[in-house]
Amino acid sequence: MLKKLAILILVLLLLAGVGLWWIISSGGFSARQQPTALEAALARTARGMAIPSSAKETKNPVPLTPELMQEARRHFADHCATCHANDGSGNTEIGQNLYPKAPDMRQQRTQSLTDGEIYFIIHNGVRLTGMPAWGPPSGPDNDSWALVHFIRRLPELTADELKDMEQFNPHSHMEMKEEKEEEDFLNGNTEKK
Repeated sequence: MLKKLAILILVLLLLAGVGLWWIISSGGFSARQQPTALEAALARTARGMAIPSSAKETKNPVPLTPELMQEARRHFADHCATCHANDGSGNTEIGQNLYPKAPDMRQQRTQSLTDGEIYFIIHNGVRLTGMPAWGPPSGPDNDSWALVHFIRRLPELTADELKDMEQFNPHSHMEMKEEKEEEDFLNGNTEKK
């Protein structure tokens, strides 16, 4: 029995070594590469296994109203769009340079998740993906539930909704300084400070 266990361990170590050699010889662990089909399948499987079945079955307790949708849209613009883009495409500098890349949440892979699964991902984050946990450690998290409603809306966002979101996107100190200088220039205030 001990001999069989030792052989099994050696085979597993050999497979792990071959896998590591293959990854390194194909370009290393660069975040610039697209995940292989195997990596993507393993990541989806791991994500699915990480979400408890009770969470998968949880229904969104937050009633959907126009006011809630506006609040969720603006919250998404302020907190999520840096990686996921206002339209949920993931087409941002940060989103495209994560490994794996931020998903296009308008697509079936996200839209087919249950409300409970989307909530769990927002609230608890996903290890090894760059997706942080946003919800409080305990107690109600209505903000994350509101975001679930908004994520469901991503495939139908209008140009007006996207335009509204732009004013809620975060700006760096340098961007704010440049905007102020441009505003001062346009208002005729060219005095150096």
